[in-house]
Amino acid sequence: MEILKKIIKKELLEKFYQNLKRESSVYAPVIEKSKVEYKFNPEYNEVTYDYIQTVQSPKNVVFPKTENLFHFKKNNREAEVEDVDISKISDVIVWGVHPCDIRLFEILKSIFVLDYKDVFFQTRMEKLILIGLSCHKSDSYCFCTSVGIGPGETKGSDILLTKISDDYFLAEIVSEKGKKIFEKNSQFFEDAKDVSKEKNIADVPVYFNSDDVIKVLPEMFNNNFWVRNSLRCIGCGACTFVCPTCGCFDIQDETKRKCGSRVRCWDSCGFSMFTIHASGHNPRALQSQRWRQRIMHKYSYQPQNSNLIGCVGCGRCSRACSADMNILEQLIEISKMKDKI
Repeated sequence: MEILKKIIKKELLEKFYQNLKRESSVYAPVIEKSKVEYKFNPEYNEVTYDYIQTVQSPKNVVFPKTENLFHFKKNNREAEVEDVDISKISDVIVWGVHPCDIRLFEILKSIFVLDYKDVFFQTRMEKLILIGLSCHKSDSYCFCTSVGIGPGETKGSDILLTKISDDYFLAEIVSEKGKKIFEKNSQFFEDAKDVSKEKNIADVPVYFNSDDVIKVLPEMFNNNFWVRNSLRCIGCGACTFVCPTCGCFDIQDETKRKCGSRVRCWDSCGFSMFTIHASGHNPRALQSQRWRQRIMHKYSYQPQNSNLIGCVGCGRCSRACSADMNILEQLIEISKMKDKI
């Protein structure tokens, strides 16, 4: 659909937010103990619009950290299985989410509904509404423009807000979901006329050509680059657990006497036991091999499989790394190898 441009005054944003909150759960960024995190159903006065990046992404909304797949009960030699009622999954609005984080939902969709349709993920996506927020500032960790995303990108949002001044926001109604929300709350909006957002969004430099990275990686599989650049890695998995697009998971049975649940939980290909076989053989026994897998998956395998880069350029992994490994520095180095290999 054609994008509709409207204006909403700052004092009316709260009324718009409260209207949405009355009908759905809202997940929005708040400042807690000097860090910005997403929180379920915060009061409007807790919500922040002045942030570069949250510590965690909103991935948890569609791919929870832990999730019951079914429950079971053992009765003598028989087992009773009770499915989780997915109809009870509630509608969720993610409010004030930056364009890089909005892209995560498209990338995860390529993982969870590419061939086998994961009904848990698919149901959550169907019940999800994204109220985006353009980035008006960035830092040296941000590289969204290098992976094809812009700080004012509308793609993926249902409605994208951009702060134009201290008094009002530009609201771009992007999708049919967004249009329905706008029509139910049209009293809060005015015509935008000739409002431009370009001078009000962050200027994020393009640090490398992602096509060069995609092209050179298959030739680098046995390159010493991976050993050299993984020496500091301690395999803690912090980069995975803050990454918006990592979809690795484990499945475990949690039991108490004769009852239990089968649970899906986040996992990391950076963990030493992630690929270990029942025989004891581990095809990725070295940390360099696990680090290689992380980069190759995002910038080689995923582009091949779904024509999407599995990275949104948010820089969370570099911010969270206790060993100060910076993925941007490595991607720049890889892109420069195109003439050397």
